[in-house]
Amino acid sequence: MTVTEIFLIAMAIIFTLPYLIWRLGRTEYFAPLVVVQILAGLLLGPGILGKLYPDYYQFVFSAPVVQSLNGVAWWGVTLFIFIAGVELDLRKAWQHRRESGITAALCLGTPLVLGCGAALVLLGMGGWMGAAARPWQFVAGVGMGCAVTALPILILLMEKMGILRLALGQRILRYASLDDIAIWGVLALILMDWQRMGKQAAFIAAFAALAWGLRVLMRRLPAADRWFVALIWLILCSLGADWAGLHYMVGAFLAGAVMDSEWFEQAQMDLLRHHVLLVLMPVFFLSTGLRTEWDVGGTAVFFAAGLLLAASVAGKLLAAQLAGRVLGWAPGEASIIGWLLQTKGLIEIIFANILLDKRIITGDTFTALLLMAVASTMLTVPMVAPRLASTRELVARAS
Repeated sequence: MTVTEIFLIAMAIIFTLPYLIWRLGRTEYFAPLVVVQILAGLLLGPGILGKLYPDYYQFVFSAPVVQSLNGVAWWGVTLFIFIAGVELDLRKAWQHRRESGITAALCLGTPLVLGCGAALVLLGMGGWMGAAARPWQFVAGVGMGCAVTALPILILLMEKMGILRLALGQRILRYASLDDIAIWGVLALILMDWQRMGKQAAFIAAFAALAWGLRVLMRRLPAADRWFVALIWLILCSLGADWAGLHYMVGAFLAGAVMDSEWFEQAQMDLLRHHVLLVLMPVFFLSTGLRTEWDVGGTAVFFAAGLLLAASVAGKLLAAQLAGRVLGWAPGEASIIGWLLQTKGLIEIIFANILLDKRIITGDTFTALLLMAVASTMLTVPMVAPRLASTRELVARAS
């Protein structure tokens, strides 16, 4: 068979298997389609399918096919992160800066501290730190992985539960947006390559100057032209960040973060996010699954995933309770906010991919982070929905 034919077979598997599991298994309540797609990527990776049926795995996922799939995945995740950056609304966060700042700081700092503690445990066990990492990079990277909130998935889940446009939903978006900025900033610091400081300084200087010019240009362009200019800007920023040794995903996030969401119609932005998730991101999930490893052993990987999940969930819930006490939230709000902010989803997977690419973590650590992201996302709706049902009146009047 030709490479094209095998590539199409792989694409058929990628899109068919998760859909059938999701639809026939009726998993929507505890595992939305995006979670099933992530799990399917794990099943189809070398750790499971590759060990059970090595000949079949090598036939379908040969090097030329994987290279083609990676190209699709790179573009899909670049668009997805760009959209996440555009959807940040820092002006609302500034208007409510005391409440947003206190909550975001606690909800980032608490799981970060607990995650760093978990990373130190893994560091002492050996086999989890990447070949190019220094201990502080590994600890900070894994710790920040426990502090991640998946803003795009959070939007989807809150929309599903009917609270996205309510005051409480908008507050949660503000908290998550501020944490997103901090997370990507810390990631850029972790990835700083002192041997490439000149390149990285040049990229930051060029980005700052061009971003100012872009904002002036975008205000003057008609709506139809803004999309084309935005895509060109996205590609250039991603290329520049990767050339500087940061990562193309960092560039994609920065490209979106300097744009105002009001430049684009909200309906079009929602539709673009939906189509990227529908058409491109399943390929990214598969390519992510192809990178999962179990070299340390299945039990050790699951232990690490459980440790990281405990640090992440406990950190977010504790932080939300502390913020609720300081800010005087109504009863029940802190629990809802904490469970929603612990959602990891795609951003965690993207974050872990970057750490793996830069050899900050090993394949086993990547697998543990991936399992933690899946479990975190699957917990969200079952834990939040009953609380919302019992406090619906509270949620409706929250401010």
